[in-house]
Amino acid sequence: MTPGAKPRRWLSWAAAVYGLAVRCRTALYRWGWLRTKTLPCRVISVGNLTVGGTGKTPVVIFLTESLLSQGRRVAVLSRGYRRTSAEPDLLVSDGKQLLAGPDAAGDEPYLIARRCPSAVVAVGADRYAVGRRVLERFPVDDVILDDGFQHVALHRDVDLLLVDAMDVEGLKGLLPAGRLREPLSAAARASAIVITRAESDRQVSEVTGLLAGACGRIAEPVRIVFRSDTVSSLSTGETRDASFCAGRGALIFSGIGHAASFRTLVASLGARVLDEVVYPDHHAYRAEDLARLRVRAGSVKAECMITTEKDAGKILPFLQKDDNCWAVRLRVDVVGEAASLRQLVFERPTAAATEVCA
Repeated sequence: MTPGAKPRRWLSWAAAVYGLAVRCRTALYRWGWLRTKTLPCRVISVGNLTVGGTGKTPVVIFLTESLLSQGRRVAVLSRGYRRTSAEPDLLVSDGKQLLAGPDAAGDEPYLIARRCPSAVVAVGADRYAVGRRVLERFPVDDVILDDGFQHVALHRDVDLLLVDAMDVEGLKGLLPAGRLREPLSAAARASAIVITRAESDRQVSEVTGLLAGACGRIAEPVRIVFRSDTVSSLSTGETRDASFCAGRGALIFSGIGHAASFRTLVASLGARVLDEVVYPDHHAYRAEDLARLRVRAGSVKAECMITTEKDAGKILPFLQKDDNCWAVRLRVDVVGEAASLRQLVFERPTAAATEVCA
């Protein structure tokens, strides 16, 4: 037996047991043995199948901003992963002002609230209970569930499943042997599959093939890419065109689910990446982290430090006045099947538009 064979075999057995448990849970909801609750408004879920980053937060921001621009009243409900607040639910924004910071709210809900100041944002594990409390206080037309694909206890009218084109390997094994939260066949529940970081036709084709093999012929997926127009100084608040990065030697750092994609994005802006520090997803920054980053930036003679917008809110308390640190702001570009996404999100879905399996 080759070294490591036993651990791999054990993980395979554990993944099989995990997969059976997930299928049983989903079936209990499908058969009505477990109750699915319904909020008295339209619910749009944004989620994924894998652990790690597929770009849910930029997509939630994109959808929220788009709905708000049409005069819709929007609330975003999130679990608030790794938040420090002990309350069962927490109001992060009332649509007028921020009411909680990134530690108490969780970094992603805080970023959503900051980017979408007219939206109500709340966090809690029981999204139905949180939603009821929000609806008791605020007039809401649309609720967006952040990371809601597995939260089948709450009915949704639109179920968007995000799949990262750059993470084909992540689709090939269930936890704990792989990174799938559910079997690939669960994609059949989605209203639409949204392939993110979809620059490569080859990668998109490979992902689509895996999904089709798992749940049968699928409708044409929506394709999304993430781009950047601006960067902002964390010391001064100044915003500049992303071309500001071109030619500058930079130390980059991030605590997100897909650090490689951030490095690719910064390089695409023309920055010279001299060094990179990767922290775990949802990393809780401390003053010591910034001190070490300054030392590393100095050792490679970096002209600036560049991080993500998600990380930016958590490092602000530890910045010094002379820290030349910038955050990249992402935007979402829909490059394929924009009309189908528009119909799902901005129009009432029809019966024909509620299943991804054609």
